[in-house]
Amino acid sequence: MINVGIAGIGFMGMIHYLAYQRLKGVRVRAICEQDPVRLAGDWRSIKGNFGPPGQKMDLQGVARYSDLKELYADSSLDLIDVCLPPSLHAEVAIEALRAGRHVFCEKPIALTPGDADRMVKTAKKAGKLLMIGHVLPFFPEYRFAYQTIVSGKYGRVLGGYFKRVISDPTATGWLPHFFSPTVCGGPMIDLHIHDAHFIRLVFGMPKSVCTVGRMRGEVAELFTTQFRCGDPAQFVTATSGTIAQQGRPFTHAYEIYLERATLLFDSGIGKPGASIPVTVLTNEGRVLHPKLGSGDPVDAFVAEIQEVLRCVRSNTPSALLDGHLARDALVLGYRQTASLAKGREVRV
Repeated sequence: MINVGIAGIGFMGMIHYLAYQRLKGVRVRAICEQDPVRLAGDWRSIKGNFGPPGQKMDLQGVARYSDLKELYADSSLDLIDVCLPPSLHAEVAIEALRAGRHVFCEKPIALTPGDADRMVKTAKKAGKLLMIGHVLPFFPEYRFAYQTIVSGKYGRVLGGYFKRVISDPTATGWLPHFFSPTVCGGPMIDLHIHDAHFIRLVFGMPKSVCTVGRMRGEVAELFTTQFRCGDPAQFVTATSGTIAQQGRPFTHAYEIYLERATLLFDSGIGKPGASIPVTVLTNEGRVLHPKLGSGDPVDAFVAEIQEVLRCVRSNTPSALLDGHLARDALVLGYRQTASLAKGREVRV
């Protein structure tokens, strides 16, 4: 049995808790939360942009701490799951690693590359696993794309276009600190980093980036980036950020170009006929629609945590959740922001 302690019971903490309930051989042994209402099990105030609403939870048998030091000191824990704001990721992960626990930390790995480096180095020194919750490769649409690429079924990958755009979450009060560079990091670090991670995973670390768009204070607000890859035959672009129009729901999409096929997906804008399910266009003129998962977004987090548990049981790193990979995705975001601010291409 793997015993888990969750640090932070907000939206992601709740989603992780629900995912653990669907798996065998693991239990949430402890939670740490400063809000006494949530610590008591009343999670009805928790809201998110997908999944079930918050509800009252039966936390019988779950140790409940209001101080992180109590969580670190709980010798029954094998893994600490960090679901706190990004500004706290580095501090909490490092202390948990030093306390001898494996760490699974929500994305982004940290708010600065320097903090990300410290986390990776601490994990190595402690001999413990540091896994970062970049869940995108576990969503059916992106898992299919990743598995198709690595299988080589349609030849090597030649390029791709990625999109991830939302309406301004501060306008409704949902994420009041979204544009803060010291709390959430803005759209580049909190939103686009999903695609930056996937691009890094599939294409390797780009050599340079060229970003156009607009800034909002110190952070990028809406932007498009051209990634220059090590292989000059490959080309990758991505668009991400926020718009003011609240009628725009969350949307993400890709076109991925392989030697003998193109992969398409677009979640659309919430209107009938506006979405494109995962589609494969082959050189022979075939149009294929692969069967994917149930459509329950929590399933992706279940699959992600299954990977975490596999790594803990075998004490081996994950190719998808690796801290170095997450650090590289963060670095890409910083270089993209620098390119936008300077108005020119910059080396990575």
